[in-house]
Amino acid sequence: MGAGTLSEMLKDMKTPYDPLLLVGYDTADDASVYKITDDVAVINTTDFFPPIVDDPYLFGQIAAANSISDVYAMGGTPKLALNVMAVAKEMSKEDIRGVLAGGYDKAMEAGVIITGGHTINCKEPLYGLAVTGFVHPDKILSNSAAKPGDALILTKRLGTGILTTARKADETLVSDRLIQTVYRQMATLNKYAAEIMLKYPVSSCTDITGFGLMGHCYEMADGSHTSIHIKSSKVPVYKEALEMADMGFVPEGAYNNRRHTDGHICPCEGMPLALEDVFYDPQTSGGLLIALPKEHANKCLAEMIAAGVDAAVIGYVTEGMDYHIYLEK
Repeated sequence: MGAGTLSEMLKDMKTPYDPLLLVGYDTADDASVYKITDDVAVINTTDFFPPIVDDPYLFGQIAAANSISDVYAMGGTPKLALNVMAVAKEMSKEDIRGVLAGGYDKAMEAGVIITGGHTINCKEPLYGLAVTGFVHPDKILSNSAAKPGDALILTKRLGTGILTTARKADETLVSDRLIQTVYRQMATLNKYAAEIMLKYPVSSCTDITGFGLMGHCYEMADGSHTSIHIKSSKVPVYKEALEMADMGFVPEGAYNNRRHTDGHICPCEGMPLALEDVFYDPQTSGGLLIALPKEHANKCLAEMIAAGVDAAVIGYVTEGMDYHIYLEK
């Protein structure tokens, strides 16, 4: 569901008040956080979706990495998970086992124990995880605490939604080599970027997923009562995604994201429409968007790059202005 539709569906929903609930859905954050003791809070999140690749094992890896990501975005350590799976009638036992094996292997890499789950029959396959993590109550990272003067780091390239859409339409449009690079990125845990991030005084963090860069930037700016300035030329994107966007291979979710943020973004004069499309492009298992004091940004970035994270400083945060987001050259 698009961000705007989801907000409308949740409007006026009643839930018990509990002072130990430190983060709920009122700030559109990545996960919920509940305080257990003065030193321990539990993080809960879930995510699942239909296959975006043909290979069952790879699908399981990507779905698991995507599900676990929210815990990293909250500054926590993922520890437990439950499988969430829908099995289609035409799936063979080997396909089912392949999806589960991908999920288990990615969970093993993250240090996450899969303790069970729930499986149903469905017309379309679905897979993901319900994940539990832990964090110190004083060290929670939310998507609504960016501060004026912060720099913004993005840890994965954009354009994966456009490229996978084009690949599904015509395999000849996106080379095998490029699509495998895209798949590897989606299957990469945000664990490694998060471990480096936590060495620095990070103000705010979120991961870039279905609402695209613009949707998640909007949530951060709105929740923080700030404005976010994106240096468009600094944002890491797949150049081939620009070509595919020019050809019209833009997923429906990108248009939903554009509608949701309409009126909140000040565009950059002369920016190609294809680049705008990439900024709205829904991402599967996308990177972290990290706000931290600018004096720490370059050191944090250098450490990430040295560790193999495809990161870049893409903008900065100011006091709230007329627009939530300003796109600059």
